Amino acid sequence: MDYISIEENELLEWLKDNLDEERYEHSIGVAECAVRLAKKYGLNEKKAYVAGLLHDCAKCFSTGKMLQMICENVHVDESEKQNYKTLHAPVSAYVAEHDFGVSDKEILSAIRWHTVGKLKMSDFEKIIFVADKIEDKTREPELANPIRERLNEDNGLTKALLQCYKQTIKSLVDRDLKICTLTIDIYNELEDEV
Repeated sequence: MDYISIEENELLEWLKDNLDEERYEHSIGVAECAVRLAKKYGLNEKKAYVAGLLHDCAKCFSTGKMLQMICENVHVDESEKQNYKTLHAPVSAYVAEHDFGVSDKEILSAIRWHTVGKLKMSDFEKIIFVADKIEDKTREPELANPIRERLNEDNGLTKALLQCYKQTIKSLVDRDLKICTLTIDIYNELEDEV
């Protein structure tokens, strides 16, 4: 398969062995959704498929294993270490590069930033981020549909991404959890863009 050093069937087998069943189905769903979004926005569909498959490849690693890998090999800002649920993104990018031979910087960046995002996201990074939220195999329609609807509007990809952040911020507020400053900065940047 293009962009990785092993065959697709080997990668799928590795994912089955290293993810739980729902996370495996989610990864297939994200890959398929990312291909559709790449086609819609004129981006590389093969790269989108690979990024979608690998975006959560470290998701089922133990927190201890992820922290060890971060300590030894992966640069992560201290603020990111506050939420262990997002550590799998930088670790997944590391695994994609070092275990599967992904050298394409766009794929690696999309995997790296698919959870918290970053300022000035490329369209490719946006499609992986959005596909992660709207794939139809495991995502709840009541959360995914408002994001999907934005894709049909002018500047739809950015509006869909903004909808993701609106829902995230609302969820954090509803649960009385802190909102990191990067999330607020990204939200404000996207508001300016739409």
